[in-house]
Amino acid sequence: MNTSLHILLVEDDPAIGSLVCGFLERSGFRATHLKSGKAVERVLAEDPPHLVLLDILLPGEDGLSIARRIRATRPTPIIMLTAMGEERDRISGLDLGADDYVTKPFSTRELVSRIRAVMRRTETAPTGRKLAPVSYSFAGWELDAMRRELHDPAGVRVALTTAEYELLRTFLTRPGEVLGRDVLMKLAQGRRVEPYDRSVDTLVSRLRTKIEPDEVSPSMIKTVRHNGYVFTASVLVTEQ
Repeated sequence: MNTSLHILLVEDDPAIGSLVCGFLERSGFRATHLKSGKAVERVLAEDPPHLVLLDILLPGEDGLSIARRIRATRPTPIIMLTAMGEERDRISGLDLGADDYVTKPFSTRELVSRIRAVMRRTETAPTGRKLAPVSYSFAGWELDAMRRELHDPAGVRVALTTAEYELLRTFLTRPGEVLGRDVLMKLAQGRRVEPYDRSVDTLVSRLRTKIEPDEVSPSMIKTVRHNGYVFTASVLVTEQ
């Protein structure tokens, strides 16, 4: 992992902050720790992080509000740190565009693994190599996998979070195939679904709002009861 990668941790507990930052630095990252959201904008402007670790329960402005502000102006990957049992907050974070979440108490090794998985999904290609440009066309839409850009039938760019992009690309590489929630999470985010984890459903719902003509009666991403989801539109893959 590139040692210059900068991770911003927003966590009000000094003990957790010190522990996490120390482990991040020993793992080859550069870490900045903030105890509240007051200085987030300054850090984003002066020393933009490659990824933000964001606790939900913070003094003053909470993590969900901070995530909303970040996502409104920047594509910076966000991993939410949530307490056990806060399913509503986890879903809210994903709704706001967070790329993943880690439940407290967590293993620092697991956290670093999640960070690296998100960073791999945001990198255009492995170090020293370039991926062959690939585009996926479906129902008038086009996903440029080289630039990681989605354009609607009118040619207008539609913003996607990293998690939304990976989910859509997963569907486009497996059209017509019924994909269970556990398979989708593994393929799109590189991790297993936890019991009662509804994050895949949240991501699918977010993606539907962006690409479906009618998200209430979706015509491209269809639910297969008790089995998962299937992408039903025809997909044309172009490689150069």
